[in-house]
Order: sequence, then structure tokens, then C-alpha cells
Amino acid sequence: MEDRLKNLKKVMDRRTFSDLNFSDQHQKAVHKKINQLDVSDEEILLAVMQQLVQEKTGHELTGLLRGRGIQKFEGDEGFLYTVLHRLEQSGCIETNWDESGAKYYWLKDKGRKLLSNAEQKRTKRGFVFKELLEG
Repeated sequence: MEDRLKNLKKVMDRRTFSDLNFSDQHQKAVHKKINQLDVSDEEILLAVMQQLVQEKTGHELTGLLRGRGIQKFEGDEGFLYTVLHRLEQSGCIETNWDESGAKYYWLKDKGRKLLSNAEQKRTKRGFVFKELLEG
């Protein structure tokens, strides 16, 4: 890190956060709460499909989902690839390998229609995705 950024951090630690004290117990409670965020399979599927409007690799997709607070894939990336495989088998996404060996995923027209229906019918999302999740 550049010296000026290190200095900024030191100043912020001294001035901005000087009144904040987090005990080890409080820090553990915060981390536990973050890790317990329960995201339904429907919400995960919706997030995956929203990301695949543009072409992505599985690695890119995992990072973007993590950025949304979805941590179900932490330590179990196979779950994501199971979801992607179901989407591919149902004709919702297309895949392609590039010359470097990376596999890319993106929505086909069927997937775009399903995504549009799910976004319009948020209260009925479970019904819209039921077929894919049970597959």
C-alpha cells in the first residue's frame, strides 16, 4: 500500500474509529450473523440468472455472488456448478469453452424469459423456478 494511503488509514483509525470498541465476543457475533445469512435457493437462482445476462465464467460468477452476500458456495463450489448444469440442461443457458480452457455461461432466450417472469412476479418466484430447482 502506498505511504499516503497508510497514513490516511492511521489518521482514520485515530480519529474516526477512536470511540468504537468491539470486544472479541462482539466481533465473533457479527461474523456469525454474516455467515448465517440464509438465502433461499430461489434467490440464489435469480441472482445467478441476473449475472448471466452477460457472459461470465464460474469463477467470475462466484465472486459476484459473494459480493451480493451469497456465501452458500463458500467451500462448496460444486453447488454452483450443479445450478449451472441444471440451467444448461433446461435450455436456459448456453456454454462455451475458450482457447485457454475457461468455460463461459450466458442466458439464452428461454433463460431471459424465465428471468423476466421471475422479476415481474417476485411474490411467485418459487413457482416460476420450481421446475428448475426440482430437476
